Amino acid sequence: MIYAWGDSRRFNSYAGYFKRTFGQRIQKLAIDAGFTCPNRDGTVAFNGCTYCNNKAFNPSYCNTDKTITRQINEGIEFHANRYRRAELFLAYFQAFSNTYAPVEILKQRYGEALEHPKIAGMVIGTRPDCIDNEILDYLAEISKTKYIIVEYGIESCYNATLQRINRGHYFEKSVEAIQATAQRGIKCGAHIIFGLPGETVQMMFDEAKILSQLPLDTVKFHQLQIIKNTAMEHEFVNNPQDFHVFEVDEYIDFFVKFAERLNPKIVIERFAGEVPPRFLSQSAWSLLRNDQLIAKFENKLEKLNTYQGKYFVM
Repeated sequence: MIYAWGDSRRFNSYAGYFKRTFGQRIQKLAIDAGFTCPNRDGTVAFNGCTYCNNKAFNPSYCNTDKTITRQINEGIEFHANRYRRAELFLAYFQAFSNTYAPVEILKQRYGEALEHPKIAGMVIGTRPDCIDNEILDYLAEISKTKYIIVEYGIESCYNATLQRINRGHYFEKSVEAIQATAQRGIKCGAHIIFGLPGETVQMMFDEAKILSQLPLDTVKFHQLQIIKNTAMEHEFVNNPQDFHVFEVDEYIDFFVKFAERLNPKIVIERFAGEVPPRFLSQSAWSLLRNDQLIAKFENKLEKLNTYQGKYFVM
């Protein structure tokens, strides 16, 4: 069976999306371009989001002591064995808030990446309060010739949660940024965390309907993992009853039901996070690789004869 997104997998996968978009395998290369965050430099706050430790997801080759070009070259070498079929790459501006600078600085740093012969475009991770019309107009112009997607950290659709995790913006700001980006024809992604303190499973489940109404191309979902030496680790130790930490099989069951109600047009970039075990305060997931989790998810979809968007209603 061929599903609405154009292939036989039971969910709208990132790999399938790239194959349809580029006609071949393409791989993201994380880059640390030396940006910071308004939630760290005092513009919004100083301590950042309570769950955040950028070192937990930055590859070893990402280092601001290196030029962007060098990080790209080392990233290609880093991925050479695992992704041998990849001939084109996307520069993934990942660490911190990658639109948090004057547009002239963005032009310099993005421009260096786009000049590399193997870079087909950019994935720009940022906060919804770090975007403005000037930056969006610039990105819209680039997107005429290069693949560009802006990936916003929504994290939760609930303002009480955002306030509790010291996010520094409300959900309405995410909606505003996503709509402004999509209106310019720029591809738009988002990031959501399941299991943040104070949220029930039903609240998380209800986010499928909320996200489905937004003009999103992709969403990256992560289960909450408690990272060492973060404010959230201390909160978890003191108030574990406020958290819903998913067991693996429980999460698979949850996400199957979530995906059934998610707009089938939305590409599921990831449905679970992967953090090196040395960073984890609790490590129930640490022995499972992402490809193993995907296999569990797809096996469950097959067993239940279900698929993304089966019960989606606009």
